[in-house]
Amino acid sequence: MHLTFEALSFLIAVAFMAGTIDALAGGGGLLTIPALLTAGVPPIAALATNKLQSMIGTASAVAAFMRSGRIDLRAFALPALGAFAGSLAGATAVQHVDPSFLSALVPLLLIAMALYFLLAPAMSEEDRHARLGRWGLTAVCSGIGFYDGFFGPGTGSFLTTALVALGGLGLVRAIANTKFINLATNVAALAAMITGGKVLWVLGLSMAVANVAGNQVGAWLAIRFGGRGVRPLLV
Repeated sequence: MHLTFEALSFLIAVAFMAGTIDALAGGGGLLTIPALLTAGVPPIAALATNKLQSMIGTASAVAAFMRSGRIDLRAFALPALGAFAGSLAGATAVQHVDPSFLSALVPLLLIAMALYFLLAPAMSEEDRHARLGRWGLTAVCSGIGFYDGFFGPGTGSFLTTALVALGGLGLVRAIANTKFINLATNVAALAAMITGGKVLWVLGLSMAVANVAGNQVGAWLAIRFGGRGVRPLLV
């Protein structure tokens, strides 16, 4: 697929902004997927290419949070595995959906995600008592993983909300461990999309460079200031 220099520059700039927001509160796909569609990328290729650049950016954020000691690999390995399986199923399923149906569905899902960000309650900075055990949280993460494989935008925020409301984590710890789980869902979805031959590699890797830079900025801001103030911007 051929893109003009202006369109490619626009997508790279959006990827940087999305990476910054994604590391802070999730939802970077709410920027990148509409941008890809606006540039004329077909819906399934947009989802697949977004997974490539998002996966690489998320991996860089995980590395930053790991260096700061914010990720608990032992506690969240099982939820991450469940999310991986769910995402693999979702990414496989979406490739069998009629493209015209997907073209109509994606804008509706984007509007739903915007409403979610607008109406969802604020999250606490302090750790609280967990409402679900490891297996319950794994089931929730598996369902969110399926959504991420099938569509994606808002997954990071859904996971953060689940870890705060159900897992009892404070906001910054939840953001950090969300990145770990989200990396698992991105890897699974990308693997399924690669198998289906849906990824636009040059575009995805170009956006990934900007997304990595944005994720590093966002991870630093999250560690330093938490996720406050991002939700109004994202809406």
